[in-house]
Amino acid sequence: MAARTVSQTAHATRFAISAPDAHHVFVAGSFNDWSQLSHPLEKTGAGEWEVVIDLPAGRYEYKFIIDGQWCCEPKCDDAPARECPGCSPNEFGTLNRVIEVPAP
Repeated sequence: MAARTVSQTAHATRFAISAPDAHHVFVAGSFNDWSQLSHPLEKTGAGEWEVVIDLPAGRYEYKFIIDGQWCCEPKCDDAPARECPGCSPNEFGTLNRVIEVPAP
């Protein structure tokens, strides 16, 4: 992960994924020290899950954890990074999603 710039102002940042058969979904990333349980998503209907997290400006990598399984995004986990825009390879040989939170 590249160095990030952090401001004192946080931005409401929405994380969402479609996981119709899931029982539990969390998001973990560089913004929460990759904590597997600190940010649960709520099921919003029709298999959609979401959470809004206040994040300072900066660049973050993250993954979803669906029923205990780490997931970059459906159809991206097994693809090369060049085939998954918005992804970055990690040290485990898989991909992380990347989000840029703009400065105010």
